[in-house]
Amino acid sequence: MKPLVSVVVPFFNEEDNVAPLAERVAAVFAEMPDYEYECLFVNDGSRDATRARIEAEREKNARVRPIHLVKNRGQSAALVAGMRRAKGDYILTLDGDLQNDPCDFPKMLELLKDHDCVCGYRANRQDNFVRKISSKIGNGARQRILKDGIRDAGCGSKGFRRKCVEHIISFNGVHRYFAVMMRNGGMTIAECPVTHHPRVHGVSKYGIGNRLWRGIHDLIGVRWLSKRYVTFQVEGEE
Repeated sequence: MKPLVSVVVPFFNEEDNVAPLAERVAAVFAEMPDYEYECLFVNDGSRDATRARIEAEREKNARVRPIHLVKNRGQSAALVAGMRRAKGDYILTLDGDLQNDPCDFPKMLELLKDHDCVCGYRANRQDNFVRKISSKIGNGARQRILKDGIRDAGCGSKGFRRKCVEHIISFNGVHRYFAVMMRNGGMTIAECPVTHHPRVHGVSKYGIGNRLWRGIHDLIGVRWLSKRYVTFQVEGEE
């Protein structure tokens, strides 16, 4: 039986990006016959036509599984909702703004053969100055405090073996700390450079106010959680 890959994508007011992203994902898997796939498109309470566009993609492709959150709960909630409902042996995540590229899936899946988690980093980041500088400061602070060894925690291109999901605790902003959760759970992590495109449609949902300062504030809680995190093994279970 072919391994199943679950592609989880959160969308919030990204009506013009749904169809192009679905097409790109389908094109990539058309070149990977050794894998089956499903797309979990998570509508995070969008107020535009995102919901209708996702439903339209399901009509065209049975591999698309729409998930609609009742209210807008943020990127982390949308990702966790999708990951917990994924059926795949592997889970790959992308942002819904077309800045990440499914063309990176083959090398991420190759790394997942030997690692539990793969974190992409944007080697040639295509963002404005505000987003770049806030991310740089936030990543630097995170690395100094948490020492997670990840250079680009905010990159949406990530991959996981299915067992990783049980180590993710849901809170606002957790997607920037997935690697910390994996290390807490004893999972192995690899990094790889990924493609990053300029945003063409829609507007960014992040800036200094809700990205930098909130992220630094979260470090206090995540550091405490990491020190208190407990793992266990039951006799007779792997």
